[in-house]
Amino acid sequence: MSQGNVNPRVAIPSVDRMLRAPALSAALDAHGRPAVTDAVRTVLAAVRRDLKPENAAETSESAIAARVDAVLEALSRPSLVRVFNLTGTVLHTNLGRAPLPSAAIEAMIQAAGACNLEYDLDRGKRGDRDSHLEPLLQRLTGAEAATVVNNNAAAVLLVLNTLARDKEVVVSRGELIEIGGAFRIPDIMSRAGCTLREVGTTNRTHLSDYADNIGEDTALVMKVHASNYSIEGFTTAPEEAALAALAHENNVPFVNDLGSGALADLSDYGLPHEPMPAEVLADGADIVTFSGDKLLGGPQAGLIVGRADLIAKIRKNPMKRAMRLDKVTIAALEAILRLYTDPERLAARLPTIGLLSRPVAEINALAARICPVVACVLSEVATVEIVACRSQIGSGSLPVDRLDSAALAIRPLKQGRGEGRIVTQITEAFRALPAPVIGRVQDRALLLDLRCLEDEAAFTAQLNQLSLS
Repeated sequence: MSQGNVNPRVAIPSVDRMLRAPALSAALDAHGRPAVTDAVRTVLAAVRRDLKPENAAETSESAIAARVDAVLEALSRPSLVRVFNLTGTVLHTNLGRAPLPSAAIEAMIQAAGACNLEYDLDRGKRGDRDSHLEPLLQRLTGAEAATVVNNNAAAVLLVLNTLARDKEVVVSRGELIEIGGAFRIPDIMSRAGCTLREVGTTNRTHLSDYADNIGEDTALVMKVHASNYSIEGFTTAPEEAALAALAHENNVPFVNDLGSGALADLSDYGLPHEPMPAEVLADGADIVTFSGDKLLGGPQAGLIVGRADLIAKIRKNPMKRAMRLDKVTIAALEAILRLYTDPERLAARLPTIGLLSRPVAEINALAARICPVVACVLSEVATVEIVACRSQIGSGSLPVDRLDSAALAIRPLKQGRGEGRIVTQITEAFRALPAPVIGRVQDRALLLDLRCLEDEAAFTAQLNQLSLS
């Protein structure tokens, strides 16, 4: 066979030869022999499959080592990474909802090792993990008792399964909600072993509708906060105090699912008021459930507060163990709850409240500082201007309320045909940064809503890595 007809695959080095190659010594130190061996095999298989005679240089040790390094780097890159949430949705479900304060992060670090999760230090005996949170929840809500599970959907499921299994639950038709991830109240009731008793109509439910449907099979009366939608116009619903009184007259509990569950009066921060657990308990609710990672501003959790006898039953449900919180989440939630004991400094210490109440003048000043920087980086492909916009709270919290904000509107220099493709390329380039930047596309432009941009220096420092190739 002439030299020109030599099969280029003959030059492909063996796995053993590559593992001895100096070019992979650093990779072996960093990743270990098993991982490097797997990566070498993967790369060599790809080289053998795709190699063409004119690309013989791809068989060199240095070329293969470079590809192995790239494979190892991709494999070692964490899946969960920090992102800049510039979507305009403060509590964005897909982006982790509430950002945690430094106090919570530090508490999680401290609890990561051995800790007294279920150990009573005073008695030297086994303890209860609820003990780290119950006193704070009692103080903040006025509840007799409290317990916590891993999210509010679990809280609702556990309450229904404990208090209403094989019996009926009376709920208004206007509150049979569906939220993200196909969480539907009727489905949750079915899974909990309850029978749904719908009363009233979509827009109007009267106290008499509840009264007419409470019977021997009724286990409880339930109210579900319509957190992710709003019905306006010709509507009516009974006062919660009256609903609680009706339930108690019929010797059944009144359960109120608040969903987003604010622990502070949001009107104190210039925001619309949202019902608080303390208020609905004062109105007669026996059990209240709410989320930890929405308006409360903490980690994902489902909080259950209310009557001590009912909480005791809920704790004994075998399902409770499957829904319990881990130690680092408990640590974070405890730190968050402690912040609420000092309401005068809450907005400065809790990111969720701080971001929701951030003055628009402050956001405009931020926009004025960074707009020229972004415009310089994109000068060859796009224009950048500051525009007024409206942020939203998100995660089913105050769905119709909007917050005045400011955004950078990035529009392609080339208008007309191909404009949408360029917007897509710019959007993808921002997502490909080391700390991905997530905005929203609106009116043929990429909008970067700056309400949630706190680390200005980190945002601008990485812009030189923006690649639009």
